[in-house]
Amino acid sequence: MAAVQDGQLNMEVEKDIKTEITNDGSGNINANSSSPGSTSSGGKSKSPAGSGEDQQTLLAVLQFLKRNKLTESVDILRREAGLSADADDSPVSDSAGAGSGGVPNVSADGGDANSLLSRVSIATPVAPPATAPPKVVAASGGEDQPDVNVVLSAYSQQGDPVLYPLYYNGLKKFIESVLDCHRAELSQVFYPLFVHMYLELVYNNHENEAKQFFEKFSGDQECYYEEDLRILSSMSKKEHMKGNETMLDFRTSKFVLRISRDSYQLLKRHLQERQNNQIWNIIQEHLYIDIFDGMPRSKSQIDAMSGSLAGEGKRDANKAKVFYGLLKEPEIEVPLDDEDEEAENEEGKPKKKKPKKDSMGSKSKKQDPNAPQQTRIPLPELKDSDKLDKIMNMKEATKKIRLGPDNLPSICFYSFLNAYQGLTAVDFTDDSSLIAGGFADSTVRVWSVTPKKLRRVKSAADLSNIDKESDDVLERIMDEKTASESKILYGHSGPVYGISFSPDRNYLLSSSEDGTVRLWSLQTFTCLVGYKGHNYPVWDTQFSPYGYYFISGGHDRVARLWATDHYQPLRMFAGHLADITCTLFHPNSNYVATGSADRTIRLWDVLTGNCVRILTGHKGPIHSLAFSPNGKFMASGATDGRVLLWDVGHGLMVGELKGHTDTIYALKFSRDGEILASGSMDNTVKLWDTLKAFDDVELDDFTAATGHIHLPENSQELLLGTYMTKSTPVIHLHFTRRNLLLAAGAYNP
Repeated sequence: MAAVQDGQLNMEVEKDIKTEITNDGSGNINANSSSPGSTSSGGKSKSPAGSGEDQQTLLAVLQFLKRNKLTESVDILRREAGLSADADDSPVSDSAGAGSGGVPNVSADGGDANSLLSRVSIATPVAPPATAPPKVVAASGGEDQPDVNVVLSAYSQQGDPVLYPLYYNGLKKFIESVLDCHRAELSQVFYPLFVHMYLELVYNNHENEAKQFFEKFSGDQECYYEEDLRILSSMSKKEHMKGNETMLDFRTSKFVLRISRDSYQLLKRHLQERQNNQIWNIIQEHLYIDIFDGMPRSKSQIDAMSGSLAGEGKRDANKAKVFYGLLKEPEIEVPLDDEDEEAENEEGKPKKKKPKKDSMGSKSKKQDPNAPQQTRIPLPELKDSDKLDKIMNMKEATKKIRLGPDNLPSICFYSFLNAYQGLTAVDFTDDSSLIAGGFADSTVRVWSVTPKKLRRVKSAADLSNIDKESDDVLERIMDEKTASESKILYGHSGPVYGISFSPDRNYLLSSSEDGTVRLWSLQTFTCLVGYKGHNYPVWDTQFSPYGYYFISGGHDRVARLWATDHYQPLRMFAGHLADITCTLFHPNSNYVATGSADRTIRLWDVLTGNCVRILTGHKGPIHSLAFSPNGKFMASGATDGRVLLWDVGHGLMVGELKGHTDTIYALKFSRDGEILASGSMDNTVKLWDTLKAFDDVELDDFTAATGHIHLPENSQELLLGTYMTKSTPVIHLHFTRRNLLLAAGAYNP
């Protein structure tokens, strides 16, 4: 019972069910339940007896293993099955299973054995201790490595295709007849069962039966699986399954269902009484049932969390400790301030600064208990220019507008007109002085949004003539002849899908369909480095809030962590089942969030490379992420038009904001975290009261353990305003240091 991850239950199920599937040659499937003490021919007995069919199948598997030089596996399997050393060398008879509906013929060349083993991952078994009971042991690799017993059952479970609709219909009628409190939970089984039964029919070349099965039951599935079902319906022949990515996702990842113990016992009892082994085998092989103690969840609670390609996240996946607090800000001496504001009240100035530090969340002298160690990951040291920038930031923050339901921000919208090059990405610098756009014609364009024009550094020859000791040396090194309002950066050989400014405004990152990430200098407006690691389009890239590190993600489903001075990635984060569509660093830079077309969000630990959160609930590919300034909460937007709010510490959904009618490409929290702005392809910007959204949520240990979330239907109460553009989809949002909201998009006439 590798599929059910619950220690106590494992033992119980081992006792209750030891099913062995045999075939009587006429297509009827028989199930024999045996008590732990009895022996059967399913690999529990030392004698090689069993039925002729079992022995033929065993020999075919042995020959396949031998041919692939898996000698250790051959020895263990032969020893466990009680076969003599030369038994597997005897020719395999074609007589076994030749009857209609019987076990398919296996020729000595192992053709069908090959097909069989291509359906399951081969695990090298571990030899049992001498005192172990005589049975085939599974490898120590965990629930995703089936033992030889599973291989055999997967091979022989091709029942009469005519019975598949009867099996499914029988289960459907049973689930519809149970108490309401269990029905919602057990109904989760329908979709993965439907998918795997359909694929099994297609795999075994029962094309007509598969088509009829699909037409009969596809309408029963939840609406949010519509796109998956459309792809599934196009696979009507075995050949279609080869190399199909969706197909691989369904077959290689276990679909996770979270079910209460009472509901699970009901299902188990029903399948035992009906001896419905076809369904039981699929549940064992392809489903991961995450059992919890307590009340079953309601339909609305289940719907809130479901919709991803592989079901819900396992509860264990969200139990790791996440240090979501902010790092302590370095204390900066500010001698320059005295000169700047000498004329103004000198006594008032220090007072202004203290509240400012707190409002930034820069943390006072105390270390935040939820923050990581300052030295947990190496961060770049502050340069003098960084310190100056922080001082400017502090000054700006003293003039910051405090936002709230009664004090909404002004919005400044930057429309890209005549953008026939196809605007695909936008970013603003933190101080809002520059804006950059990535375009489908493979260019990156940078504009100054202040009166200060963009200038290049002078040539090396001219620089040698400059007095390096002068006070205005930084101005003197710039070449006035090159001053212009915008610059175009050439280098990519495909559309540019992601761009990101470094915090110090000296660099710009861009990612492209050509599989590269490029680092550009904003002093010389040239490309400094091309990072090559992805083999397919790179959909997004983002700098760390501290600079130096950056993250990229794309079509190859792997996110990569880079440092600007390394040409190879420092970390590779693998786990998503589809394209990584958006990436974002946590404000403390110790974690990275990735959103994917598999409809999940994952949070990765930069230090260890581990996935520490799997968040499910979106019903479409995720295209935008935003962390609250205090690092405790996250917002995500997707093609389903919903904004979901998450508690990072508990790994739970805490809010759902409905209102947009199209894909949400932009999310941003205000500088104090009181307002969330969302921008969508429906040509609107919406403002939400996140302070109220987060205050309304009460999390306790039980909620965190079981996922019993009660999401209030209060989207309209939280919506503070909707602002429409004439015909411009919103693809980026940015709050200035004074809390003015900047938005950007390309006018779509």
